Amino acid sequence: MTVPEAPEAPEAPEAPEALEAPETTEHDGAEKSPLASGAEPQPAPGATPSQAPPLLARAAAELVGTAALVAVVVGSGIQATGLTKDVGLQLLANSTATVFGLGVLILLLGPVSGAHFNPAVTLAEWWTARGGGAGVTQREAAVYVPTQIVGAIAGAILADAMFGEPLVKWSTHDRSAGHLLLGEVVATAGLILLIFGLARIDRLRFAPVAVASYIGAAYWFTSSTSFANPAVTIGRAFTDTFAGIAPGSVVGFIGMQLIGVVVGLALVALIFLPGRKAAE
Repeated sequence: MTVPEAPEAPEAPEAPEALEAPETTEHDGAEKSPLASGAEPQPAPGATPSQAPPLLARAAAELVGTAALVAVVVGSGIQATGLTKDVGLQLLANSTATVFGLGVLILLLGPVSGAHFNPAVTLAEWWTARGGGAGVTQREAAVYVPTQIVGAIAGAILADAMFGEPLVKWSTHDRSAGHLLLGEVVATAGLILLIFGLARIDRLRFAPVAVASYIGAAYWFTSSTSFANPAVTIGRAFTDTFAGIAPGSVVGFIGMQLIGVVVGLALVALIFLPGRKAAE
C-alpha cells in the first residue's frame, strides 16, 4: 500500500520528494528474515569473519581449545572419582564441568577459529563448503584436524600431570560394545544437526550455550556418554582414568562418529533445505 500525495499548498510548495512517502507493503517485515529472497547465504558452522585471522592464529586457537576441553573432561573425571565412589555423582560432576568449560571455550575462541575443537565438525564444514560456500577450505581442514588431535593428547597429559597421575598410561576402559557404538552415532549426528541447523536458521550466536547444553544432555541420554569427537577420543586413550577409553575401542568409536557426521548432514538437508528453497 502507498501513502497518497498531500495536496500542493500554493503559498509554500514543498519539494516533490517530501510529498511522497516511501512505498511499503504489508509484507515488508518478511524481508528481514534470513531465509527471505535476496538474503545473504548463511555462514557455515564456525565460519570466521571476512577478515579472518591468520591461519597460524586459528590453528593455535584450535590446539589450545581442544587441549583445554580434554583437560576439563579428564581432569574433572579424576577429581570426581577422588571425591566420591558414587558413579552417578562422578558422571554428574564430569558432565557439569564439561558443559561450563565447553561453553566458555566456544565463546572465547569462536571468533578466532570457529571453535571446532572436533575433526567431525571440521570435516563436515569442509564437505558442505567444497562447492565454494562459506567454511573451511581443504588446506585449512588439513591444518585443523592434526592440530586438534595434538591438542587433545596434550590436554589428557596435562590433566594427568595436574593430578599426579602417570603422564601417559593407556586406558583399560573397554568401550567396544555394540550399544556404545550406536550411542556414538546418535551423539555425533545430533551434534552435527545442531550446529549446522543453527547455521541454516541464522542462530549461530547461540552456539556456546546450545552446543554445551547438548553435550551435557548427551552425557546422560547416550550409552557412550557422548564423545562425539575423534580428537577427544584419541586423547582420552592416553589416560587410564574415569574418562579414558581403551586404545582397542578408539577405531570403532571414530568409525561410528564419521557415520554420525553423514547421518547428521543428511538430517540437516532433510529438515532445513526444503524450507530454505521454498522461502527463496
